[in-house]
Amino acid sequence: MSTYYENDDLDIFLDSEKTIALNKRGQPRKRKPKEPRVYFTTDTEEAIIEYLASTDQSFRDKIYRDRIEYAFYKLSENIIHTFKFYYTNSDTIEELKHEVVTFLLEKLHLYDQSKGKAFSYFGTIAKRYLIVYNNTNYKKLQERADIEELDEDKNFMEETLREAEDQLNPDNFINQYILYIDKYLYQLFPKLQDAKTADAIMELFRKRETLEIFNKKALYIYIREITDTSTPHITKVTKKLDTLRTRLYNEYYKHGYIKI
Repeated sequence: MSTYYENDDLDIFLDSEKTIALNKRGQPRKRKPKEPRVYFTTDTEEAIIEYLASTDQSFRDKIYRDRIEYAFYKLSENIIHTFKFYYTNSDTIEELKHEVVTFLLEKLHLYDQSKGKAFSYFGTIAKRYLIVYNNTNYKKLQERADIEELDEDKNFMEETLREAEDQLNPDNFINQYILYIDKYLYQLFPKLQDAKTADAIMELFRKRETLEIFNKKALYIYIREITDTSTPHITKVTKKLDTLRTRLYNEYYKHGYIKI
């Protein structure tokens, strides 16, 4: 029997109704709660895996049409309305939904089962798509809207993007970034002193939740003490790590994970 992902970070996308009916005395009516109408089930996940495993286009088309397309449609619909992505070039929200579904289909081949649930992956990339899409259309609106209207729209836009970005879980990127550096440390830094310095810097990332030092100078002193190296050397290694971080974040932003 198909199940849905109760504990998933994106469970707000379940299509449920939570209104409470009152009786004449203003008290809640005792009715059996409505069950959520689940649209992204374990069968959807299995269908995506079967789709990717097959090279038969006719078979793929049937799986997509019968077991995947509706889940993508409902996922798109709920993300649009949950985060109020209403700046659109499309004539209707319905058309926007289909644009997002088309985007998800184009990215379907990039899903890697070992990186996590399909529900989380496609929910994340759909939101990223809509953030960029919404932002682009908002800029177009700026060119023709009155200043007073823009102030109101700007606040709404900033709140919407902030809420959506909060859902992207930057901590997940940092964890993957640390794993990547750990795996390729000596390939990235062939010199032993460089590798020791890079590892000391990454140790700050590993302990970020309990770290009480925030002053830049203090961090440099901390790294110098455990690596016995100079500030210019630490700066050189830090710049290389930062360049890598930018490249890897672009990969993470595009695909939802870093290939390790």
